Amino acid sequence: MVQLECAALRALPPGRTTDYDEATVFVTSSSGFVLRKVFYTVPSRLIGFRMRVRLYDERLECFVGQSLALTLRRGRRQTEGRHGHVVDYRHVIHSLRRKPMALLNLVYRDALFPRPAYRLAWEKLLAGGDPHSACKSMVALLALAHDRGCEAELAVALTEQMTVREAGGNGVIDVPALQARFAPVPATMPDIVVSLPPVASYDVLLSLGAAA
Repeated sequence: MVQLECAALRALPPGRTTDYDEATVFVTSSSGFVLRKVFYTVPSRLIGFRMRVRLYDERLECFVGQSLALTLRRGRRQTEGRHGHVVDYRHVIHSLRRKPMALLNLVYRDALFPRPAYRLAWEKLLAGGDPHSACKSMVALLALAHDRGCEAELAVALTEQMTVREAGGNGVIDVPALQARFAPVPATMPDIVVSLPPVASYDVLLSLGAAA
């Protein structure tokens, strides 16, 4: 039987077949695009661009023209046909800074938090009863993680603060204290000593030039 099937096989194609699907998307003002019922965020520099996307099983490769712009984890739509979300807070933090209250009703808000500590911090802040203050503080925390590149360290610090709260602390996530803790260390300018030659030494150069 195998011999019969081998006799019917055709020659392999000269080139490797593609193992991806292609699609074209447009990046909207929300710094993202929807593809196959999944919303993806991208860096704000790509707003207004039309991108060619290669869909692999586990990733998306996004091209602007012939250049690879970025690679994203491939998402899947949720049950009951609801949209899935692949969100990176770094892509949208600049717009959230301008409108912190937008965080309150973001459909992809839960996917925005990069680690469990950030989601727990949001729940704690919101439980304080002031949504405006909660949004402002949460956006400040995400901005701090982005600006200082301290996402993991800040998550540990948030966990420490929330543990203190549970142990009978003052009940407040201290955002200014965290900002001070992760603030850049002021650089120390080196002392530069410049030794200027005496002006008379230039007369020697002029005399040498005349002699030449």
